[in-house]
Amino acid sequence: MCFNLYICAMNEKELNIIRASSQVFMRLGIKSVNMDDIARALGISKRTLYQYVKDKNDLVRKCIFSMCDAEDQAVGEICARGLNAIDELFEISRFITDVLSKMHPSIHFDMEKYHPEILKEMMDNREQAVFSCIHANLEKGKKEGLYRADLNTVVIAKIYMAKMDVVFNAKIFPPEEASFAEVYLEYLRYHIRGLASEKGIAYLVEKVKNKKN
Repeated sequence: MCFNLYICAMNEKELNIIRASSQVFMRLGIKSVNMDDIARALGISKRTLYQYVKDKNDLVRKCIFSMCDAEDQAVGEICARGLNAIDELFEISRFITDVLSKMHPSIHFDMEKYHPEILKEMMDNREQAVFSCIHANLEKGKKEGLYRADLNTVVIAKIYMAKMDVVFNAKIFPPEEASFAEVYLEYLRYHIRGLASEKGIAYLVEKVKNKKN
């Protein structure tokens, strides 16, 4: 299933080119890669590449939204598994940290400096998706008794979204000091501890203990 209409409009060959290009950017960064590099990595001519994108900026936009769509699909599959709220959040975070661990550390900086309009599009897209996901998780956790009953789920979901800007801020967390994946994992632990009821904290402690064993 395709979650993003922008991606749904692509034919299979275009999707394959965009997804393969995304992997090149993820591995090498954005600024350091030109269209010749992309064509060479994909084993196609630059002329073929330009049949599907107008320029590098267009390619970056399509790659970003392709990755967003893949993330939405993966998170949707996790949420459909019927896990409790804490397990669901851990599974989502495991997926996200895996994505982040494969991301070149310069990508966010490259986007900020060279493709700011695409970064804004992406952040607007992510805000809607992340809010829906986190809000649903908060409501689930309250019903299960794993999260505090007095949580204002709308406020907490918005706080979560606002703090994500900090997590991905390379000036606050330089990649040479801590990877995005490490920062995000610490943030997740902090987030769950603030949400959990006594029942939820007991479950979390046992879960972490079992993982260590």
